[in-house]
Amino acid sequence: MMILSPWRADFPAIAALQRQDQTYLDNAATTQKPQALLDALAHYYANGAANVHRAQHLPGAHATQAFEDSRRKAAQWLNAGDSGQIIFTHGATSALNLLAYGLEHLFQPGDEIVISALEHHANLLPWQQLAQRRDLKLLILPLDADGVIDLEAANRLIGPRTRLLAVSQLSNVIGAWQPLPALLAMAQAHQALTVIDGAQGVVHGRHDVQALGCDFYVFSSHKLYGPDGLGVLFGRNQALQQLRPWQFGGEMVLDANYHDARFRPAPLGFEAGTPPVSSVIGLGATLDYLSTLDQDAVNAHEAALHDYLLKGLEARNGIRLLGRPQVALASFTVEGVHNSDLAHLLTEQGIAVRAGHHCAMPLLKSFELAGAIRVSLALYNDSEDVERFFEALDQALEMLR
Repeated sequence: MMILSPWRADFPAIAALQRQDQTYLDNAATTQKPQALLDALAHYYANGAANVHRAQHLPGAHATQAFEDSRRKAAQWLNAGDSGQIIFTHGATSALNLLAYGLEHLFQPGDEIVISALEHHANLLPWQQLAQRRDLKLLILPLDADGVIDLEAANRLIGPRTRLLAVSQLSNVIGAWQPLPALLAMAQAHQALTVIDGAQGVVHGRHDVQALGCDFYVFSSHKLYGPDGLGVLFGRNQALQQLRPWQFGGEMVLDANYHDARFRPAPLGFEAGTPPVSSVIGLGATLDYLSTLDQDAVNAHEAALHDYLLKGLEARNGIRLLGRPQVALASFTVEGVHNSDLAHLLTEQGIAVRAGHHCAMPLLKSFELAGAIRVSLALYNDSEDVERFFEALDQALEMLR
């Protein structure tokens, strides 16, 4: 069965990796970049880099225009409406820490924060540490057998003391979409703030934050075929009014004296210091490229390839899938085989997958596992990539069993 990607040639690193006998299947960690992004970065640096917003010279004006154009494109990608609701950070982890520190003043001892059992450390530890600082209760929503948040349990746990709900849109370990509409409705019934970690979800399909109705939505540029060192935080205007800065200096300053200062409102008020200018401009180029693609065709391609991956794994003896993957990735273990040993033999055969806890230690511990192998797909992968993985997997298992 041949599943070809019509977009493969748009990503020059894939051909370069292939010449090195490498098959890249670690896309949930980071993605390869389209030529459009490489061209935009080269153009920016070759034609004059500059800091943004305050400079009166021409390079500064050009950089500022491109920077703010990218903010508008990010807002359009999420259907956020007002681009002033888009804040650029240095990563999704940075954005989540901004929220945990910037909202801290809203919490009183005994208040509750609710997260799920599948959260990435980036959407666990900021809230865990906030709970410890403010004497809060951190409640964990359990999962069902498919790796989906249990809504009955959620209905019991989300209550009048809940001040904030923070959950992932798509699990980076299980690959299961989470029931956000129902969860958000439960939280909103108690006037709790809502935070969605969209680092994995934003890559697959198009998502409408206005329709979703969350207060905050966070994603990483580098997972969405964009540059690294950049995160995007959407915040509803009403929610942003409750957020306080947690880093200080640079463009966020409105007026400063020796003993007091005033700060700008969002978005600039939360973009302290020199922002990642080139990465923001590069993300704009990536979003321009992605906007030209037929999203239905991309969805169909990813679904067909994912189905091909799952059927191949399920056909092999001794393989245990974690949960029921729905899109993009699959994590698995092999009976009697350590994930690190298997990963080593796959690496020796040029297969780039990820082994370990995938920054979700508590989740893996709940499965009583030290780690798992994760295969994750992108729009440029094809069936030959998956076939090479299966050939390497079979050879590795023959040696290990």
